[in-house]
Amino acid sequence: MRRRRPEEGSVVVEFALLLPILFLVLLAAVQVGLLARDQLVLAQASRAGAREAAVSLDAQVVHDTAVAAAAGLDPGRVQVVVLREGTQGDPVTVEVRYLATVAAPLAGWLLPATVELRARATMRQEVA
Repeated sequence: MRRRRPEEGSVVVEFALLLPILFLVLLAAVQVGLLARDQLVLAQASRAGAREAAVSLDAQVVHDTAVAAAAGLDPGRVQVVVLREGTQGDPVTVEVRYLATVAAPLAGWLLPATVELRARATMRQEVA
C-alpha cells in the first residue's frame, strides 16, 4: 500500500478556498456581458428612433418607436430624448437612456447596483 503524504490534501483545501472567488468573478463577467447586450439594444433603439424622427415631427411616435425597438428592456426605465435643430435638411438626434440593474446579487461588491446606459443616433430630417 502506498502511504499518503500530508501535502496531497492541501490542494483540495486550496481549491475549496478559491472556488467562491472564482464563482463571483464568473458572475461578474456574465453581468458585464448582459450590460453589453443592453447597450447594443439601446444603440438599435436610438437608430430606430432617429429614423422615425427623420420622417415624423410627432415626439410621441418617435418615443414609441424607440421603446418598441428596445426589445427585452423594461419600457418603464427607457427614456427617449429628441433634439431637433432647424427644419428639413438639418440633423435630428435621438438619445435613449436606460437604467440597468445588476442581476447578479452576489457580485454586488464588484459592480454597482445600477448602471446608466446611453446611446445616440443622428439623422437628417426629411420633413419640414
